Amino acid sequence: MINFAIQTLIKMSKQQNENPGSKQTFVFSKMNYILMLAGLGIMFLGYILMIGGGSEDPNVFSDALFDTQRTTISPVMIIIGIVVEIVAIMYRPKAKDKIEE
Repeated sequence: MINFAIQTLIKMSKQQNENPGSKQTFVFSKMNYILMLAGLGIMFLGYILMIGGGSEDPNVFSDALFDTQRTTISPVMIIIGIVVEIVAIMYRPKAKDKIEE
């Protein structure tokens, strides 16, 4: 089993050495990384908006715990951030854009 894996790796390295003209490119383009950072920023902001709402005194109930910011806006922003991340991973530039980069 190990011998087979070693032989396969040797064959693959020989094939890579035979094609010196092949140019290695990154999996994602610049736009993908920009979208990923935007998605992470949106999710981070959603988590920041979720912070707080507790009370200092455990005997007093704070209504701020269940306000609109923490129950609606923040989860929606986190979901939007996740959608932006999915778009960032799936985004593929057009052939014309590849030539320009």
